[in-house]
Amino acid sequence: MCAATVSSALEGTPVVPSEILASTPSLPPPAPAVTFILRLGQALHRYGTPAHRLEGLMQRVCERLGLDTRFFSTPTAIFASFGPPEALQTCLIRTEPGDTDLERLTLLDVLADDVIHGRMSPSEGALRVEAILARPPRYGPLLQILCWTLAGAAAGRLFGGGLREMLVAALSSFAIGAFDLATVKQPSTARVLEFAAAIIASATAAVAARFLGPLSVEVATLAGLIVLLPGLALTVAINEVATRNLISGTSRLTGAALVFLQLGFGVALGGKVAVLLPPAPVGLTPAALPPWTAVVSLLVAGFAIAVLFRAHPRDWGWIALGGTCAFAGSRLGALFLGPQLGAFVGALLLGIGSNALAKLRNRPSMTTVLPGLMLLVPGSVGFRSLASLMERDVVAGVDTAFSMLMVAVALASGLLAANAVLPPRKVL
Repeated sequence: MCAATVSSALEGTPVVPSEILASTPSLPPPAPAVTFILRLGQALHRYGTPAHRLEGLMQRVCERLGLDTRFFSTPTAIFASFGPPEALQTCLIRTEPGDTDLERLTLLDVLADDVIHGRMSPSEGALRVEAILARPPRYGPLLQILCWTLAGAAAGRLFGGGLREMLVAALSSFAIGAFDLATVKQPSTARVLEFAAAIIASATAAVAARFLGPLSVEVATLAGLIVLLPGLALTVAINEVATRNLISGTSRLTGAALVFLQLGFGVALGGKVAVLLPPAPVGLTPAALPPWTAVVSLLVAGFAIAVLFRAHPRDWGWIALGGTCAFAGSRLGALFLGPQLGAFVGALLLGIGSNALAKLRNRPSMTTVLPGLMLLVPGSVGFRSLASLMERDVVAGVDTAFSMLMVAVALASGLLAANAVLPPRKVL
């Protein structure tokens, strides 16, 4: 051992041989292709792309660009590794779950195709991603609040309510939509949206039952919360677990369960308003509306969901058609096969129709799948399960919760079966 080495060791300073220092490569600056991949993945994650679809699209782009990559997506982060296993360069992108934006997802999908087929360079693609993210919102706050209101009214009819239930649900949805838009830029307040919305919907229904005449408080409350019910998140979580994205799927399941608990606690707290009021008539069923009102409600709900999911106006008609067919298929299937198999039939029809439409239009199937699922998701079943548990009816609550999970599994199975019958042209 040389004297310099002994001296350094005695002083506690680690010694690195000069030949190792010479052989240690310096990290090169990120290549344009890597920059494009990272920005594309972050944008897809921001606008609600499930893990299996996000990883699939990014892997496809990297294969066409000749990159050796590995991806791992969770609801709050993306891990991207570049290079061979013995010399990996890994990047962690911390993200927050964002709102679904179908128009931007479509633009990102078209952009990925342009880069894959050489119509645009990765450098230009990275700039294009930033331009897509910087686009101003297509729909203003007034139209969004209107669609919150229409969604609540339509849900009141689809849940079997009458005119009073539709009116109360529309009123509470209006208030919830205004609260959401007012707090969208305040993270600390936005985190209590579900809890506050449940209080608003429950209290509004309780007050309306006293002053507007007899109505179903449960239907009015449930319809007022339709946009916030985490049934879609639950279905996406089951789908991710079924496609072996276990960590992401489990995380989404936990998030959906937490939202259910927040809604249930808020409804229980808001329902205490009824204690301060004179008793309202109970046990009366809502007045039946003509069958054609259900069709109108489906079309209105399709339009409202399309706007709230920020779809392009040219997709409104397809979204309404897909949602109507899926809802009709699930109701007919439930009539002959039961609620679980009915949900499977509805999801199967929705998936096959969306994949066929995606092939014809060269657009992502998610454009019609996600809005269509909103009309099939088991959020209302989960809400009733939680309500039963809050009333200490444990047997009914557990039984209803099991039914909710079975419906979610049926929906995920229907989408997987649709992909097997008619494989999608695009990853998204």
